[in-house]
Amino acid sequence: MNVSVASAASLRTALAGVLAGLPPSQAAKSVERLIAHYRGTTPTDTPVLRDRADVVAYAAYRMPATFEAARAALDALRDAAPEWVPGTHTDIGGGTGAASWAVADAWDGRPPRTTVLDWAEPALALGRELAGGVLDAEWRRERIGTALRLDETDLVTVSYVLKELTEGDRAALVAEAARASRGAVVVVEPGTPDGYGRIIAARSVLIDAGFTVAAPCPHSGACPIEPGTDWCHFAARVSRSSLHRQVKGGSLPYEDEKYAYVAATRFPVTPAPARVVRRPQTRKGLVLLDLCAPGGLERATVTKRHGSLYKQARDAEWGDSWPPAEQD
Repeated sequence: MNVSVASAASLRTALAGVLAGLPPSQAAKSVERLIAHYRGTTPTDTPVLRDRADVVAYAAYRMPATFEAARAALDALRDAAPEWVPGTHTDIGGGTGAASWAVADAWDGRPPRTTVLDWAEPALALGRELAGGVLDAEWRRERIGTALRLDETDLVTVSYVLKELTEGDRAALVAEAARASRGAVVVVEPGTPDGYGRIIAARSVLIDAGFTVAAPCPHSGACPIEPGTDWCHFAARVSRSSLHRQVKGGSLPYEDEKYAYVAATRFPVTPAPARVVRRPQTRKGLVLLDLCAPGGLERATVTKRHGSLYKQARDAEWGDSWPPAEQD
């Protein structure tokens, strides 16, 4: 099947097309209601997106951000396993398909055949519409929970799904993802303390299933962050649409999507030597880098005396591997 290239730009174009038929005031009200719902408690057996208006509004508001978060997690996986190319992909709770677009973009030369599973038919319907001519995907209605059984696949993504499930269903779902995956599992959640907690729990399930952590951690040992004192998360830059500005106000043309994630594999990988876990602090003649390293959390001070490493430190960003890989 010949498909067009999936990218942030092509996703925005597709979203603009479906949003054009929805009055701006209705779109804003739908987004505000759904945001309030997501901040509460969502029963496992209750689809959040009820109809096309809900789905179109929330997709336009959230898909660019969830795309960028998933894409960043996939970039880290690819850095740890540059030779690996998945042939098949299952997107659990994929809704309108943001993670599937990210997967297709990550392996744009050889995008995998994707199966998107979700319990909300309006979300699946919009996903099919948005992906027409872009993604090589099947959209299938499934209840996302303990009873879900997956076909074997190379890559499984579970993106912004776990918050919608009960604690028991979360563990069962990640265990089923691990059972079905021949290659890798990537789990992405909001970059909140609760989201980080769900990622740590998913990470433990994956390690218990025999997986190796590829990213963001430089090891598969226990997280060095003391529970309750901090949380591991990252940020992806997202261009703001007119709908974002209408709902949130403000004039900045972008916002940062905070996310937490784990990528784990069944095969050997080369994880980052260390990971930058806070925004680098640049001072006169030096850069301070907060790192997660195999030995735990540490701070590196890089000065002009470090030569070319100093310039690399000035260019380093939150979430980067450190030190940077040698360039050929």
